[in-house]
Amino acid sequence: MSTISHDSGAHCFTTEVDGNHAQLDYTLDGGVMTITHTRVPAAIRGRGVAAELMRAALSVARGPGWSVNPACSYAAAYMAKQLDESFPASDSPSVGGSH
Repeated sequence: MSTISHDSGAHCFTTEVDGNHAQLDYTLDGGVMTITHTRVPAAIRGRGVAAELMRAALSVARGPGWSVNPACSYAAAYMAKQLDESFPASDSPSVGGSH
């Protein structure tokens, strides 16, 4: 695990791994955190660095109850994967309901 820093003034999360700087940028407007970009250098890709940045961002958003808009393609894919894992194909969100 890397140490993730949050700069709320600059609207970004950063970390450094093996001397390489990775960053997640966002905007904040009316209680909506829009994740605009994730940057992970090629030298450290495939190690889960972007996922760590996403987890940190979502954790911060959860505190005040902000909505999250995943505008960057990585953020959208990460959130879709998390949703898929929350509701496996065999258990749709409506399973267990009575009609």
